[in-house]
Amino acid sequence: MGLLYTKFYLDFEPNEWKEVSSNPVIFETITDNVSLEVYDTSQNSYKLKFKKGAKLQIFQVVGKFRLTWNDDDII
Repeated sequence: MGLLYTKFYLDFEPNEWKEVSSNPVIFETITDNVSLEVYDTSQNSYKLKFKKGAKLQIFQVVGKFRLTWNDDDII
């Protein structure tokens, strides 16, 4: 299971992602090879590439967002 914490909200392109749940917040890719660049709380940049059908869960904690995903969904 992948895990990152970020202070920044992410923008999801509507032609690449769809929200499948609002509680908890879960986005799913609708195309293959979807890239997402995330800056963690230490300002390190991570470029993640997801398969079609991959899910990314977002949970807001005090002052930041916790992102989790299944490692099998990463290309």
